[in-house]
Amino acid sequence: MKTIKLTFYFLIALGLSSCEDFLSEIPDNRTQIDSPEKISELLVNAYPPANYMEFTETMTDNVFDSGQRNLTVLYNTQNYNWDVPTRVDFDTPASYWEACYKAIAHANQALAAIKELGDTKQLEPQKGEALLCRAYAHFMLVSLWSKPYNPATAVTDLGIPYVFEPETVLLKKYKRNTVAEVFNFIEKDLEEGLKYVTNEYKHQKFHFNKSAANCFASRFYLIKGEWQKVISVSSELGSNPEGKLRDYQSYLNLTSNLDAAIMKYASKDEATNLLLVSVNSIYSRSFYSNRYQLTGADEDQIFGSQTNVFGKSWLYFTLSYNGAITKFVPKVYEYFKITNANAGIGEPYNTLVLLSNDEFFLNRIEAHIMTNQFDLANAELQYFIGTRTEDYDPSTDIVTEELILDQYPVIADEFTPFYGLTPKQASYIKAVADLRKRDFIHEGLRWFDIRRFDLKITHRFFDAPPNILQKGDKRQVLQIPLNASNQGIEKNPR
Repeated sequence: MKTIKLTFYFLIALGLSSCEDFLSEIPDNRTQIDSPEKISELLVNAYPPANYMEFTETMTDNVFDSGQRNLTVLYNTQNYNWDVPTRVDFDTPASYWEACYKAIAHANQALAAIKELGDTKQLEPQKGEALLCRAYAHFMLVSLWSKPYNPATAVTDLGIPYVFEPETVLLKKYKRNTVAEVFNFIEKDLEEGLKYVTNEYKHQKFHFNKSAANCFASRFYLIKGEWQKVISVSSELGSNPEGKLRDYQSYLNLTSNLDAAIMKYASKDEATNLLLVSVNSIYSRSFYSNRYQLTGADEDQIFGSQTNVFGKSWLYFTLSYNGAITKFVPKVYEYFKITNANAGIGEPYNTLVLLSNDEFFLNRIEAHIMTNQFDLANAELQYFIGTRTEDYDPSTDIVTEELILDQYPVIADEFTPFYGLTPKQASYIKAVADLRKRDFIHEGLRWFDIRRFDLKITHRFFDAPPNILQKGDKRQVLQIPLNASNQGIEKNPR
């Protein structure tokens, strides 16, 4: 077999890695990538090893002012106000930007190795994973640092640099592709990756297995408004994905063992979890240390029985901090890896759910709504809501058009995606967005719905006037990290 030498570690994350780090690793840190197994080992690092959930969640309407002035910290306040954070370490936009480009660098190095080894059929599983990883990281970048996809403006909207090749020069200069170009590149990588994706992994849930790849595809096509493609890639779920969605009653059964309940959410053994990643993060600490958080006073807006179309209690449960002033749904568990036992220091890690059957199924329902298959959408909504409703009775708890229209009345110019909605579609889409908002609380996915539906968001304060994110607000788009813009990456307008 042909042997190739590839230089590690990759030179920059588009402006965030230092020259000193680079010079300290060249030329001695080299490895020979000469087998599918070694390429697979390389691809373990092709998933962004950072957490976007804290900053995206704090920008949403799931977060409120707890009034705990003693918990006021600058980073949390900046995110709540849609300001540019000055912090660049754990759980920040700057760290996530860097992590995405590091993941892309690993994917590109794997693809270069595959090409050098002849791009054989034996290497197709690795090729599929590398392409999907490259597509995913670029998709997350463009979904945070560019305007929402709109085919009418995408050819001129600033995207992000799409990187195809391993780094070979120090501090290479990049320009931003347009949003249209980025989406075309993502789609090409995604569709080619889907041809080769496999389930043959030792730790399947930590890789792009077939279901995870299809779920990612459904999210991508949903953003583009390509409903039939969403339906096609989600066909494995059907309309009654029994045993595939999250069993919230099982979490309630563990309330006497909260650590077990929290660890269960991101477990590889949970059927709904399709893609997991372990990241350097202190997110689990924010629920008791941040002033702007889910609060006891506002919890009912999201989890009250009046928000359930059946008028029943939800099976979700929350835990309390600070005398029940701040609340959280147990999802994030910290594993602290000791690096120096004598000094008592180490590294904090959280395992995050990147893709799940719960999201996958909601994407499918949304596509059925947008193709006017309302009877099918009713049955699927009933199934999904039923799995989250206390004392659900399928013989009496029935989703009907009248029920949805009554629970989710149309408000003029509230949901305004680029593709437009009929009044009936608007009510149903509002219902799905509400389910997604609740189901993925703390996971930051609500921010992506706020952007694509161009929702107006108001953040209120106990000691200041409200701050409003208007429709079309430039703050919907994150500012390019300072170290990247200092290397020539064009900033977003403000």
